[in-house]
Amino acid sequence: MNKHLKTPRSLVQYLVLSLKGLCMGASDVIPGVSGGTMAFILGIYEELIYSIRSLDLPCLKLLARLRFREFSKRFHWEFLLAVGAGIAIAILSLARVLAWLLENRPVLIWSFFFGLISASVFTVSRRVKQWDLRLLVFAGLGAAAAFWVVGLIPTKTPDAPWYLFLSGAVAICAMILPGISGAFILVLLGKYQMVLQALNNREFTVLFLVAAGACVGIVLFSRVLNWFFTHHHDLTVALLTGFMLGSLRKIWPWKETVESLGRTHGQLIQENVFPRALNHHTALAMGLMALGCLVVLLLDRLAHVKEKPRS
Repeated sequence: MNKHLKTPRSLVQYLVLSLKGLCMGASDVIPGVSGGTMAFILGIYEELIYSIRSLDLPCLKLLARLRFREFSKRFHWEFLLAVGAGIAIAILSLARVLAWLLENRPVLIWSFFFGLISASVFTVSRRVKQWDLRLLVFAGLGAAAAFWVVGLIPTKTPDAPWYLFLSGAVAICAMILPGISGAFILVLLGKYQMVLQALNNREFTVLFLVAAGACVGIVLFSRVLNWFFTHHHDLTVALLTGFMLGSLRKIWPWKETVESLGRTHGQLIQENVFPRALNHHTALAMGLMALGCLVVLLLDRLAHVKEKPRS
């Protein structure tokens, strides 16, 4: 894809992009589910990276010289505005709902997302033109890395402004990586509960510091991803596929608490277990898992029908 080539879209298409952003935002709120994975599932991941990357030094120079028309032509702001609006609406409106679901119906919500990501491992792997031993090794390394990261225990960290800024910068890098959850990185950094509370209570100072760090992080990290997609596309997709596979450890629906980290961290140490009984609740969870798989396969089918070669 030419990073300066914009895709002409109608108003309806931009509304669809906002709905996709809504799905990404809902995923980003949940520790263990990556907004990057959702972008991959919905077929907008690479365009998202290229669009962020379009805010480069020449683009900033045009803005500094107040050459807004040329800036608008170069920067993919329409795509980012549509997707970003959906993400923002989801984070601001669904934080309370998802927090309630995670607290009261964890097995059901994890089952649906487990199905989504399981199927997306298959659909994303098809983006590799031809698998070979080298790509399989990188996929294995990605899976091992994600499996290890999602098993880490959260730590106690400071609430200083610099640390909130750093947390936003690190979390956003994970947020746009399929399989690595930005929300879970915030858990590891000890700031998930604080940010979720800030969202629900409209604590704008905390939100501003985290958002500022996220803006800096995503602009810098998108350049790294852009380079890898441009020069090592199949290798990058293989690695990201591995990330998604390894992340399934975190979102397995049935868990058993083995230790509590107390009120300071607000987290539990849990182990994955098999469902202890086959009852209506287990059947519903498995049905939601199957529904998640079906949703991804249908979206992938639609994407292949509509997909056109990119230059």
